[in-house]
Amino acid sequence: RFECFLKTVVDLLAAIPSVVYGLWGIYYVIPLLRPMADWLHGNFSWCPLFSTPLTGPGILPAALVLGIMILPTVASVSREALSAVPSRLKEAAMGLGATRWEVLWRVVLPSASRGIGAALVLGFGRAIGETMALAMLAGNSSRLTVSLLSPSNTLAARLANQFPEAGPSEASALMLAALVLLALSLSANVFGVLMNMRGRIKFTRKAEAVA
Repeated sequence: RFECFLKTVVDLLAAIPSVVYGLWGIYYVIPLLRPMADWLHGNFSWCPLFSTPLTGPGILPAALVLGIMILPTVASVSREALSAVPSRLKEAAMGLGATRWEVLWRVVLPSASRGIGAALVLGFGRAIGETMALAMLAGNSSRLTVSLLSPSNTLAARLANQFPEAGPSEASALMLAALVLLALSLSANVFGVLMNMRGRIKFTRKAEAVA
């Protein structure tokens, strides 16, 4: 029952529009993070990661919301990889005296490692192309910074914010940025799919070897 409930929650997260995530981040996540961010800045301001205060949108709230947004992609592909592990491998390990935890850590997870890696790569591809939520939460700043509490920008958010008002020269640069974004996203997705396919082939060969 808990597995079914968790699967339903993850599927519902995938159906939420990006703008809703952005509004949730502005009105809930940023105020929730501000006390912790003030404490980090007050006690660890010598560290470049916390050298600036959190005054509003910034890298940290944008990263947290983005992590929740890509969770359905990572969870669904990882779930498929774990369920694709041949049952004969688990039965063989338990027949040799392994406990359920030992089967999980020494058989299931190593066998599904390619699929889980593919899930992370596909989640990365999803994160690269995210636009609306990050345009609302990152801060739309052109300054390069390493501080997690300062505003920043992403390639997709910059395209969305600046393209409508760009002149001819700026539009050319933004079109090149869009091409780079397309190449990165396509490469991540293709690589993730290939990893997932190789993982399925690995499962098939292991199942045939056990049989």
